[in-house]
Amino acid sequence: MKTTSNSSLLFTVLVIFSCSWAVSSHEHDDFLQCLSLQSNNHSSISNIVYTPKNSSYLSILNFSIQNLRFESVTTPKPLVIITPVHESQIQPVIYCAKENGMQIRVRSGGHDYEGLSYTSQVPFVIIDLVNLREINVDVEKKTAWIQAGARLGELYYRIAEKSRTLGFPGGVCPTVGAGGHISGGGYGTLIRKYGLAADHVIDARIIDVNGRILDRSSMGEDLFWAIRGGGAASFGVILAWKLELVDVPEKVTVFTIAKTLEQNATNIVHRWQYVAHKLDEDLAVRVFISRVNSSQDGKRTIQASFQSLFLGGVDRLLPLMQQSFPELGLQREDCTEMSWIESALYIYGLPVGSLEVLLNRTQANVRHFKAKVDYVQKPISKNGLEGIWKRFFKEEAEEAEMLFVPYGGRMDEVSESSIPFPHRAGNLYQIHYMVNWDEEDASERYINWIRRLYSYMASYVSKFPRAAYINYRDLDIGVNNKGNTSYTQASIWGRKYFKNNFKRLVQVKTMVDPTNFFRNEQSIPPIYSRWTKNGNSNSHDSKILSWLGYIHVKIDVA
Repeated sequence: MKTTSNSSLLFTVLVIFSCSWAVSSHEHDDFLQCLSLQSNNHSSISNIVYTPKNSSYLSILNFSIQNLRFESVTTPKPLVIITPVHESQIQPVIYCAKENGMQIRVRSGGHDYEGLSYTSQVPFVIIDLVNLREINVDVEKKTAWIQAGARLGELYYRIAEKSRTLGFPGGVCPTVGAGGHISGGGYGTLIRKYGLAADHVIDARIIDVNGRILDRSSMGEDLFWAIRGGGAASFGVILAWKLELVDVPEKVTVFTIAKTLEQNATNIVHRWQYVAHKLDEDLAVRVFISRVNSSQDGKRTIQASFQSLFLGGVDRLLPLMQQSFPELGLQREDCTEMSWIESALYIYGLPVGSLEVLLNRTQANVRHFKAKVDYVQKPISKNGLEGIWKRFFKEEAEEAEMLFVPYGGRMDEVSESSIPFPHRAGNLYQIHYMVNWDEEDASERYINWIRRLYSYMASYVSKFPRAAYINYRDLDIGVNNKGNTSYTQASIWGRKYFKNNFKRLVQVKTMVDPTNFFRNEQSIPPIYSRWTKNGNSNSHDSKILSWLGYIHVKIDVA
């Protein structure tokens, strides 16, 4: 009976999917015809266009999908995939998508947690930046230009090729694309010393809704502010970032110490909350929480793994830890000195050997997952921690984890409004929740588990709003309409990501993309003003526009 039911469901899904293609076929054809007319070199364009009729269409689509939740037959697929090899090949795509009422999704690495860089509920085209991956490092000026499709591992490798005493405060995962990562803020193990990746952007190149290629000077400081932490996909297509590199010592020190509940993990994690954000800014100690089998009797237990990067040698590290965090019991034999680029391998769990592994553009062991995030501003009680452990003993938590990322240091020194990313001073640490699974038909069960854990955590984390991080996108916290979305509705999720910076992001969006062409389920909306024939605006819209500082700007909406 179950087999028949599943077969019927699959047949229904395939019929619906086939019908959607039939409905969209004219949009697909019209778009391709427009693209041909708008392109100077038709043959070069044809080499980067993939439709479902191409034998390589699915391999191109699936290459950068990092969450198998969005690789199923039921996931909406793009009408066309474009893989430009030059910036000029993107401008006709924007023009033709506008002409044919199609959305654009831009993918740099495919790590969007909700798949928004390669899925959509309306007819859409993917601009896949996989081929725009050039990196130029200037050691003397301590800068680098990186195209949006380059991966973080490639950036770290290219820096290390020229200098072992320069680095960049980006993320830990080497296959993450630079375009999206930096536009959302971006952080890694250097967060306490140097802050966010977006804090170190000194120029950028973006294509706007009118097809213009803009740099910092021509885009203006408002747009330049918005794309560094506000999610650039709301404003255009990021082409490249110019980055300020940071100094790192010739030798850093790493360690990982694991403690189970039987080894006093609860008390040590509890103490960590009071000291991790106050440690020397050269020292960051992260904590991974997971369920393991006890080595003593094979029974399930909770393990807290304390993983650290210290920007210095072991001789300086040991006194710091003994003075500030003796409860962990760090010993010299727990520590290993290495170069900063080697630590990038170590922190991600790769063998510390050949650096070429950082050039691998494919993610190993891609699975189904759901993730969430929180910010902790007061230490969680031991009872509160024990409540977390209890939930990790559930069946669905077999391959779940929590990551505690300490703040303090540089994060306390940068203003909340410096860039759109607002989560700075006042936070002790960030929590990243993730649950993984393999069975496609089990998604609901695992997603419900992480939602229950998230609900339990409500009293222990930030409030009004309960903060979130756009690079850990979570559609549970609110979504836009398929068409126009009001400021009030978008504020439900917008203030969680951006707090008071959301207002300024809406201002910028209204200036640069008033018709809301660049949109997705959680894109920044413009303020819409419907003007009457005699030039008078709706009074409610006028009040919102006035509050946002746009009372004298008329925005015509078709």
